[in-house]
Amino acid sequence: MRLAIAGCGVVGRKRAGSLGRHRLVACADVAPELARQLAAEQSCEAMASAAELVAREDVEAVLVCTTNDALAPLALAAVEAGKHVLVEKPGARSLEELLPVRAAALRMNRIVKVGFNHRFHPGLSQAHELFAQGAVGELMYIRGRYGHGGRLGYEQEWRASKERAGGGELLDQGSHLIDLARWFAGDFDDVSGHVATCFWPMPVEDNAFMSLRATDGAVAWLHASWTEWKNLFSFEVFGRTGKLQVDGLGGSYGPEQLTYYRMLPQMGPPETSVFNYPKEDTSWEAEIEHFASCIEHGTKPSGSLDDGIAALAVIAKLYAGQP
Repeated sequence: MRLAIAGCGVVGRKRAGSLGRHRLVACADVAPELARQLAAEQSCEAMASAAELVAREDVEAVLVCTTNDALAPLALAAVEAGKHVLVEKPGARSLEELLPVRAAALRMNRIVKVGFNHRFHPGLSQAHELFAQGAVGELMYIRGRYGHGGRLGYEQEWRASKERAGGGELLDQGSHLIDLARWFAGDFDDVSGHVATCFWPMPVEDNAFMSLRATDGAVAWLHASWTEWKNLFSFEVFGRTGKLQVDGLGGSYGPEQLTYYRMLPQMGPPETSVFNYPKEDTSWEAEIEHFASCIEHGTKPSGSLDDGIAALAVIAKLYAGQP
């Protein structure tokens, strides 16, 4: 594929470094120096604006890697220009912002994927395969924790701005947890929880506590936090005959590991299998490859636009339930 990137910050640069066999032909950013720097590193063209970027005839797909306030508008512009789109999570500041993108994608017959790269982490991917094969039997509940501790000056960054981000940790890492829980449990009919600003002096939440119940009664108990202090990722899937537990995401989150606990007929200590993934995070490249395959074959992506809309619908209910 011939790709373009809108947004050349941390995530845009990570995407640019994970394109594999695909080619970056252009990039743009509201800070022109960032676009020029990425263009020099990737031997592509820095465009003066995102509007010029999406209008290029040689671009097949656009990766939208901006702050939350620009995600949906740029995704919509790219789709209306006839491009396929990968838009970073959460896809928009709100459900209402993302719905016009779906309407345009249907009208233009374009693939739009939300950047839920955690689905492509090897431990989580293998856990889902085992779950689909019935490795833990009927799902009872999910427990997920995801968080970091921020850094000096975090309250001054764009994620602390209600206007630019749309919300806090619930939209940020919380959207990943909600998407993963939906991947295993399906849609959640009963949504409750609490968001709180426990530490950081900011107008958005730094912690989100969620209790979600699916149609069949399975429950997801999730906590996303910007006050974790030591970076943490833990995702556990409990079935009637076993448990799948994924810890770590590589890097500062620690080595990625999947542990499969299989209940024995006599119960007692389970049979335990451990899978380790010592390599650096490969989820970004795997997600791009999946995105390209979906475009080639006209198939719906894992972590689709509908998945993004469903996650934002859960988030909207959680925000609406706050005093």
